Amino acid sequence: MLANLFKKKNKAVLGVDISSTRVKLIELTKNNDRMQVEAYASEILPENAVVEQSISDEEVVGGVIKKALTRSRSTCKRGAVAVAGSAVITKTIQMAADMNDDERENQIKVEADQYIPYPLEEVAMDFEVQGPVEGNEQQVDVLLAACRKETVELREDSIEIGGLESAVVDVEAYCIERAYQLLEPQLEGDNIDTVAIIDIGATMTTLNVLHQGSIIYNREQMFGGQQLTEEIQRRYGISAEEATRAKLEGGLPDDYETEILLPFKESVVQQVSRSLQFFYSSSQYNDVDYVILAGGTSSLDGLAQLVQEKIGTPALIANPFANMTVGPKVNAQMLSNDAPGLLVACGLALRSFD
Repeated sequence: MLANLFKKKNKAVLGVDISSTRVKLIELTKNNDRMQVEAYASEILPENAVVEQSISDEEVVGGVIKKALTRSRSTCKRGAVAVAGSAVITKTIQMAADMNDDERENQIKVEADQYIPYPLEEVAMDFEVQGPVEGNEQQVDVLLAACRKETVELREDSIEIGGLESAVVDVEAYCIERAYQLLEPQLEGDNIDTVAIIDIGATMTTLNVLHQGSIIYNREQMFGGQQLTEEIQRRYGISAEEATRAKLEGGLPDDYETEILLPFKESVVQQVSRSLQFFYSSSQYNDVDYVILAGGTSSLDGLAQLVQEKIGTPALIANPFANMTVGPKVNAQMLSNDAPGLLVACGLALRSFD
């Protein structure tokens, strides 16, 4: 293999999601068909340790991973991390069905300049056979993924500094796709084929659209819960840390709900609507059957109902752990509160069962 972006492992891995503001760890186990959350932790990253989804200080990030690993009490020694979709070039190419992996790898290397706009020595690449080409059994569709080596290595270095072996590097969109299997049973109604998962993080909102369980569209835009925090700071003259705590725990003045929170929720709805319009204008689709809100910001009280009312599409808040049991090491209430922001970590942890 050229890199381990798709590498399958049959040993347990700890899902390590490195976002712009937090490190989140998830360990899952399976007994028969029932999954259990064995370990979970979330730790805040110092400001500017990760900037626009790129790690700027792997020593600092590694230290936070180590702290989260200790807090989680996980005994898992192997970690899985993901790179953002915007950092990865993906392309589906057609190749002869009778080739083996070594032959495919050699051909991809020879033809790489057709697919990748960077020098080969600067790129980590991997591929995965998707299946036969429709109407031509002599050919197969092969998904090629490429990312700058530096981006992959910074994530690998960070988790190794944190005390884990780097076992898997994945792509965030595919983690979301994998985690969707846990959300699908929660959707009410018939003929639900096309689903929008909108992950509203601290600084970035990511739209992933799935059709029949597979990603067909991905788009990122700069918008997130940080804007609410900054507005609280400005209005009440408090620090970022105080604003974050007040946002989560309450205790703000009476005008907060009407003057700050409601306008921010309306901004979220506008961003959701705008993201969907971009999807409709660049695809054959003009509707989705369901909207799933993910990311820490999505848990704002009443947001799903507001999105449903304004957009006219059923909406719910993501909880990939709804049908799982929780192990004795895990604070069930904390896991439940943080569940909407754990789709990527959960999708990474599911690599244990590949």
